Amino acid sequence: MIETERLILRAYREEDRDAFAALNGDPRVGYWVANVMDRAQSDAAMDRQNAHIAAHGYGLWGVSRKADDKIIGFCGLHPIPEGDLPVEGIEMAWRMIPEVWRQGLASEAAAAALAWGLAHLDAPEILAFTADTNLASQGVMRRIGMQADPARDFDHPRLAADHPLLRHVVYVARR
Repeated sequence: MIETERLILRAYREEDRDAFAALNGDPRVGYWVANVMDRAQSDAAMDRQNAHIAAHGYGLWGVSRKADDKIIGFCGLHPIPEGDLPVEGIEMAWRMIPEVWRQGLASEAAAAALAWGLAHLDAPEILAFTADTNLASQGVMRRIGMQADPARDFDHPRLAADHPLLRHVVYVARR
């Protein structure tokens, strides 16, 4: 568990399933990851994330507001599966419900997750990447001190050549 001024990053609880499914099923959120999940897919994702957290002590934690303990997103770290993408290593990722966009909560959660990762994981760097048109996520990356690494930018292999999110930019934080 990681605590910030306004947030708690933690493993998911059974009562988080509805909020997690709403996040993953929202087309405004899904647009940026080219994927909207149905309830079964969302439940399976939550189970996978919790299993990774239990096995490794970190993962894509649920982000809850301290004020009401409501899950408003996820944020954390996970290894990029070998051969899955043209980049390798530990990825930091986040996703927040649209109702909290532009409130600094993604930056707050991401800064805490990044600090935790650099302090606790035996990795020389942590990566984050997003579509080159996702300026909001790139802003989070810059605000938490990550640096653009244009030599590693890539076309996402799971997207069609004419997909608007095809080109991805890579940011890195090094020890």
